[in-house]
Amino acid sequence: MTDPRSDITTATPRQRAIHAYESARGSVSDAGRQALDTLTEAPLIALAGGLAAGALIAALLPRTDTEDRLVRPTARRVRKSAEAAATAARQTGTQRLDELGLSRDKGEQTIRSLLDRVTDAAKASAQAAAEAAKNAN
Repeated sequence: MTDPRSDITTATPRQRAIHAYESARGSVSDAGRQALDTLTEAPLIALAGGLAAGALIAALLPRTDTEDRLVRPTARRVRKSAEAAATAARQTGTQRLDELGLSRDKGEQTIRSLLDRVTDAAKASAQAAAEAAKNAN
């Protein structure tokens, strides 16, 4: 005779509830073990995941007046620093390219010249192939 708990379809509601509880407890336990394994094997990935989750939660929560008052000066300084860094990088890069003689016009001229030479080479190759085909007959 089989144990009625082994066949979930014929089990009593109480037995099904016990089975569901045990199954859920096992799943939670397995998930906890997997999380611990991940933390020990790849702590930087776990840290990045935690930071991403925290940023997401922070983005979803409304800002308070206190946060605005405390964060606004820092946000302004960071934004001004980033703008200054981007401007300096753009100016320095442009200046360095000019020193090397690399400008937009110069680049366009170089590309046109290269394309002209490639086109000439393709024409010469096609003409040589046509001549070889004529001479072979």
